[in-house]
Amino acid sequence: MVKFDTLSIVVPVYNEARTIHQILDRLRVLELIQGIRKEIILVNDCSTDASAEALATYAAQYPELDLRILHHAVNQGKGAALHTGIREATGDYVIIQDADLEYDPEEYNIMFKPILKGFADVVFGSRFMGGNPHRILFFWHSIGNKVLTFLSNMFTDLNLTDMETCYKLFRRDIIQGLALEEKRFGFEPEVTAKVARIPGIRIYEVGISYYGRTYAEGKKIGWRDGFRAIYCILRYGLLGK
Repeated sequence: MVKFDTLSIVVPVYNEARTIHQILDRLRVLELIQGIRKEIILVNDCSTDASAEALATYAAQYPELDLRILHHAVNQGKGAALHTGIREATGDYVIIQDADLEYDPEEYNIMFKPILKGFADVVFGSRFMGGNPHRILFFWHSIGNKVLTFLSNMFTDLNLTDMETCYKLFRRDIIQGLALEEKRFGFEPEVTAKVARIPGIRIYEVGISYYGRTYAEGKKIGWRDGFRAIYCILRYGLLGK
């Protein structure tokens, strides 16, 4: 069995004042197996709502929580927020957590299994495998996800079912050793392509739940991001940039 002490949870935040306390409540009460400690890193990407105030209020309310709040002076995009959080992480492993309510932190413990058994260096949480709950939403989004994952797999020679998933768990030295460039939603295909090129890397995938949001509920990704993802797949997968 592999043991580690601390998980760094990187949360990009942009205009999530209405719900940020809910995901923080889940992270606060979350108990990780083997007594693994939580380091929560929130990166406020120059939100235009009351997100900054909501984060400060929460941190003051729960001073015992290992909570670090970082701010961007200008809005740069989700990928840029992740770059900041990943760079500041000090845990043995790093996981990405969206500030919305689409993913369930309770399932970190599921993702730990191939790590703790000594099989994996990186674990992707797939919304499209296993018997976990999956909210039924947009047909064309699901087709888009499958197309992007298929194209990514073509160039990485992986057989992932969900390249675009938020839940990606990395050994810290691996993710901090990558030169990441994409500042928006291109982060997913870029990090997948660059991880796949690491010699001897062991990548696993486990099934997770998905409680998706509609655009009225705050979903932000759009069709332009899909075209950017295709560009990133070609740039980092085919050209190896």
